[in-house]
Amino acid sequence: MGIASTLREDIQAVFERDPAARTTLEVVLAYPGLHAIWFHRAAHWLWRRDLKLLGRLVSELSRWLTGIEIHPGATIGRRFFIDHGMGVVIGETAEIGDDVLLYQGVTLGGTSLTKEKRHPTLEDHVMISAGAAVIGPVRIGRGSRIGAGAVVVSSAPPYSTIVGIPGKVVEGDRPRGDVTDLDHARLPDPVARAMSSLVDKLTQLNIRFEEMEERQNCLEDKMVPADPIPNGAAKDS
Repeated sequence: MGIASTLREDIQAVFERDPAARTTLEVVLAYPGLHAIWFHRAAHWLWRRDLKLLGRLVSELSRWLTGIEIHPGATIGRRFFIDHGMGVVIGETAEIGDDVLLYQGVTLGGTSLTKEKRHPTLEDHVMISAGAAVIGPVRIGRGSRIGAGAVVVSSAPPYSTIVGIPGKVVEGDRPRGDVTDLDHARLPDPVARAMSSLVDKLTQLNIRFEEMEERQNCLEDKMVPADPIPNGAAKDS
């Protein structure tokens, strides 16, 4: 695919994922996430041709202008979009598929000091909400979504929903089609689920306890003997 076609796809991705986008000129001039992607495409081109210092300089310029840090060695697919973007960090060996969406403050970080695959792999149509971190050489399956503030340190199957610290898969293996799921305001809350389940159990135990207490009272009533007739009362009659 040519450069012009890639740039057009990047612009179209903004319109598809951000309802605030109005005109092409606005998107080209006022979207730092788009600028960071374009800077990265240039930096990655230099990096792959062993012009690594130039690639790092372009990456550093991008970070200074946009607040988004993408290592020139990272591999990024088509129609990638960073919404808002400030504070996003993407490491050297990260691999990102097509149609991936990141929000501000997302980190794709590494856990190793050796020169090996040490950053995450995101398959196509993954969405990561604000402030989330995916750490280490884990793989996040196609169509997955990660909730805001989650810290993901293990791989997840396709179409997973991941929330919490550490990240837990609370839904998975349910294809939602090849449309990036933006409905991250309705992600399930496993803590709330656990608390609700605990409340239900306590309610059931309280009902059982009341039933047992009522039975015990009934048994005690049956075991109490009738009041005896006083001796004097029989003679008086």
